[in-house]
Amino acid sequence: MSEWTVSEPEKITFDEPVGTLHVRIVGGTVNVVAAEGPARLEVSELEGEPLQVTLEDGVLTVAYKDLHWHSLSELKSIDSVKSFFGSLRRKRRAVVSLTVPAGSEVKLGSVSADTTVSGIAGEVAVHGASGDTTLVGLSGHIVANTVSGEIAAQRVAGDLKVNTVSGGVTLVAGAAEKILANSVSGAVTLDLDVANPTDIRVTTVSGAVGVRLPSLADARVEAGSTSGDLTSTFEELTVNGSWGARKLSGQLGSGTGRLQVTTVSGAVTVQRRPDADDDRPVLTKELPAGPALDEPEPGKEI
Repeated sequence: MSEWTVSEPEKITFDEPVGTLHVRIVGGTVNVVAAEGPARLEVSELEGEPLQVTLEDGVLTVAYKDLHWHSLSELKSIDSVKSFFGSLRRKRRAVVSLTVPAGSEVKLGSVSADTTVSGIAGEVAVHGASGDTTLVGLSGHIVANTVSGEIAAQRVAGDLKVNTVSGGVTLVAGAAEKILANSVSGAVTLDLDVANPTDIRVTTVSGAVGVRLPSLADARVEAGSTSGDLTSTFEELTVNGSWGARKLSGQLGSGTGRLQVTTVSGAVTVQRRPDADDDRPVLTKELPAGPALDEPEPGKEI
């Protein structure tokens, strides 16, 4: 096993192949980008405790020595996040950028750090608490969990599973074959490109749900809300029932796909997406730059 301690801004190039990436940090920023060539790490800012970097059997890990996955999995509420920060002896913040092969498996964990993953075709899992998560151009199995952070995804395919408490979820130009989104009070907005059958299931308590589908969408739709409004621009979908048990339902195309929305008090809107690309919403968040591709300082290359 190769091991390094990073206590100040540093660049490292890894000549050994990397197939899996694990990152566990507290605050700051994590940016992971798919790129050809050897994996690279750049720590451009670092406050507090040093980061431990290891590479063993193709698994690259960048983390604090005392921050484990089970600690991050326990952050399920705002109070638990506050308690975690109260337990730290001093502030921990890192700005970390990595390039890895597109087929890599990526698993990221953070407390308040903002996270961006771009261009990865392997499995991606992001577990955060209050930091925002941005996913761009992913095509494998994707899982994103957060408490209050926003989750924004653009041009993702494969399977997408999202869980949030109060953070909003936005999927733009999505072509995922299966989407599962669970939220308590966070709004869920899905803008889908794919006209092929797709399995979409959304569950919220009070969070509003908005879905835009192509005009040639192929799905059986069933959306229910106890007290929230139900609306649609598809003539094939109708609203039935009385207050307390209203449903928006119908069939689009041959109905081989599925759109199922369940909410207690959130409003549900199902719209026909305009064909013109100019009418499509876009993510306004600018992606951080990837790590510099120039050679590291002498003695830093592996």
